[in-house]
Amino acid sequence: MPVPKGATLDPAQTRATILDTATRLLYERGLDGIGVAELCAAVGASKETLYRHFGSKDGLVLAVLEARSDRVVRWLRDAADAAGEDPAAQLAAVFDALGRWYAQPGFRGCAIVNAAVQRHAGAPRDVAARHLARHLELLTGIARRSGAADPDRLGRQFLALLEGATVLADHQADPDAAALAKHAALTLLRQETVGPA
Repeated sequence: MPVPKGATLDPAQTRATILDTATRLLYERGLDGIGVAELCAAVGASKETLYRHFGSKDGLVLAVLEARSDRVVRWLRDAADAAGEDPAAQLAAVFDALGRWYAQPGFRGCAIVNAAVQRHAGAPRDVAARHLARHLELLTGIARRSGAADPDRLGRQFLALLEGATVLADHQADPDAAALAKHAALTLLRQETVGPA
């Protein structure tokens, strides 16, 4: 990020630019698919600048994963909220949003889970655990609002469907993964919320 002589640096903008570029590159190539020197060249920053903002490549990876988790969780919550008050409509909206994501060019699965698989211990795994817990909170909330007898169990089932669909969409390029998971989730929801005959 060359700066003209006499110009003032904006640390927040520099950090955001590094995060944005690193997010794209790490998603495309994986955590170990790009070194610090190449990453710095791609973002137009020196190693010193990267280290000043993130401490290390691992610090940058952690910041990328946390920012992505925040963005994805907010996106799915917004999709559910936009569907109105009906839990079935909220659940369908979550899987419909996923289906649109799976269809995007360059889709490579969940960056956070991918990172945890690459680094099975440490910060990426911790971020993945928190990320999945946040998905579980959203899905369990939908199950609870539906009146399910065991909303915690139903929420975990929804999470298994969500994560399974993401893996199928990525590793098998399955164009129907989200629709299949949505159908299964809605079937489970109906079964769990049907009252006594």
